[in-house]
Amino acid sequence: MTALVVAASLLVGLSLGALGGGGSILTVPILIYLAGQDTKEAITTSLFVVGVTSLAALVPHARARRVRWRTGLLFGGFSMAGAYGGGRVAEYVPGTALLVAFALMMLATAVAMLRKPRRGREAAPRIHAELPVRQIAAEGLAVGAVTGLVGSGGGFLVVPALALLGGLPMGMAVGTSLLVIGMNSFAGLAGHLSGVGIDWGLALTVTAAAVVGSLVGGRLAGRIPQDALRTAFGWFVVVMGVFVLSQQIDTAVWAHPATWAALGAALTGAVAFRWWRTARSTGGRREHPAKS
Repeated sequence: MTALVVAASLLVGLSLGALGGGGSILTVPILIYLAGQDTKEAITTSLFVVGVTSLAALVPHARARRVRWRTGLLFGGFSMAGAYGGGRVAEYVPGTALLVAFALMMLATAVAMLRKPRRGREAAPRIHAELPVRQIAAEGLAVGAVTGLVGSGGGFLVVPALALLGGLPMGMAVGTSLLVIGMNSFAGLAGHLSGVGIDWGLALTVTAAAVVGSLVGGRLAGRIPQDALRTAFGWFVVVMGVFVLSQQIDTAVWAHPATWAALGAALTGAVAFRWWRTARSTGGRREHPAKS
């Protein structure tokens, strides 16, 4: 079992180094389902693992100049305040509720990452500009509160915030997110340690393996096309979100006809909304071949 935990921890580091997120998304399930920890202990341990690993993964990105330091430090500073508060509140929230919230947020984030930018918005004019402090503060506090509550460094929220809302290229968003993740993780860890202990032997073993993987992932990140990186991150989060959610919902719920009726209605609504948006963007007109 220890060898399996170490092998899986290498993937944690690889994900952080290459995608700038996914550390806690992987670490929490690994610690719960492979190492046998309870939910809150796994969440607390994952914050330590991801915090150390993200700082190690930051090094190759910084050398390649894929880190926006001002944005990262400001975003991280504000999110640390939110993460500490979220970590303190988490002590009073049931573990199952935390994991369900964790999974739902992953799925919402994945949808945002997989959506293609509208025509004419692919190259945002502010792509090389620094974000305004007010925007950084609002996004940082919100992301920090959420990630501290559910025990995540926040990469699965920070990367989309920097790439979608901040207009940073994916490569730059990935590198900058690692700085934020490290700051977030240690702030959230401080909040969680008030009520939960850590198995330091296991934590250090997982961290060592994850750091090795992160250094490899950091080297790979610069060689992956931006669109491919964005798509890979989105689908990765979808898979892990569905897995975590499926583990928390009782089998009887999935077997109930009302569950599938609700899922079908949601899917139908999503398709109808997509069709409506497409029809609206084209003005409901069809293109016809030019007459000769």
